[in-house]
Amino acid sequence: MADVSVLNILLHGERIGILTNVGHDRSLFSLNEAYIENPNRPALGLRFKDSFGELITEFKPTQTRLMPYFSNLLPEGHLRDYLSERARVKPEREFFLLWALGMDLPGAITVTSDDNEDWPGHLDDVTGKNDHGNADNETLRFSLAGVQLKFSAISEASGGLTFPAKGMGGSWIVKLPPAQFSGVPENEYSMMTLAGLMGMDIPPINLVNIMDIGNLPVGMGNIQGHAFAIERFDRLEDGNPVHTEDFAQVFDVYPSDKYKKASMANIARVIAAEGSEKDIVEFIRRLTFNTLIGNSDMHLKNWSLIYPDKHNAGLSPAYDFVSTIPYIEDKKAALTYSKTRRFDKFSLDELKHLSAKALLPEKVVLDSAKETVALFQEHWQKEKSNLPLYANVVEAIEKHIGRIPIAKEG
Repeated sequence: MADVSVLNILLHGERIGILTNVGHDRSLFSLNEAYIENPNRPALGLRFKDSFGELITEFKPTQTRLMPYFSNLLPEGHLRDYLSERARVKPEREFFLLWALGMDLPGAITVTSDDNEDWPGHLDDVTGKNDHGNADNETLRFSLAGVQLKFSAISEASGGLTFPAKGMGGSWIVKLPPAQFSGVPENEYSMMTLAGLMGMDIPPINLVNIMDIGNLPVGMGNIQGHAFAIERFDRLEDGNPVHTEDFAQVFDVYPSDKYKKASMANIARVIAAEGSEKDIVEFIRRLTFNTLIGNSDMHLKNWSLIYPDKHNAGLSPAYDFVSTIPYIEDKKAALTYSKTRRFDKFSLDELKHLSAKALLPEKVVLDSAKETVALFQEHWQKEKSNLPLYANVVEAIEKHIGRIPIAKEG
């Protein structure tokens, strides 16, 4: 008989469904009746609403990977490999990775084993021996989605940061510097600071000396320099979670498809339908800003919705603003705007097309973009020498701005 394992899916601490592994890495998600029948149920995500706004309750089984909504809660790339090794799980076995990492996920979802089911004894994927009992106390349960090594940390009274002893909880995300590129934490801190000065919705941020970070995760090597820290907008001051979902979840696509399957116009249309005019303005500001700085990595997972009242969605605070062009020369954005992905085609005409396609008020879009260009030019000239930017970043951005039509049209 196939081994069957069950995971409880909790939203704001309440059980709303289960994920069942029916053997051979085949899994199925189901919502429980209490959640389905609750007229005041908290929102799980737009993927669970049909075109009439009704709750979707039937889901296809998946093999090895979980359904995209849950797959997008898990880390990618180097971080997934690192955490999978700590958890003694092969990185592609998403059901068991979610089991191991389910207490510190993005948003208000947590995952627990059903009736405290023991970790399966047949899992000997990484080490060739079943020692998860020991690894469980050491496993870094920082499953925050993303590629760069980033972990959940706690802010100390002294103003420093420390990683939780067992890896769970924390109100800040700390992103360690990548080995292959210099000055990325300084770059992100500067771009986020600049966006904040221009009036965008930015969480509290900090640039911290790695030597001042306590209890660094093991196996990180000899990391020096600075790390970028950002306060989690999916956590309240009392530690309670606020629910969020990224746009890969919204569009029901796997992380591997985060650069395809949807456009900026598609994202804008969802924001217009679910949010307010303020959200539309904020979206256009961020879109224009990230084009001006040459961020070619604003993919589906770098845009999110937030549910502050547990029911209604709005655009989340900003994150992952980095000028990528100093490291990887790129002439295109991560996603198509409306007709094109090319930075040098980002014009008022392109935004008019996006407005029509996304059903946005054209004047609001164009006025927001023009204002953003003016604010960027003002603050960039004042701050570029004050921010902790490497010279190659300043040089790349200044060269890049000259190629952007809207920088001249505004």
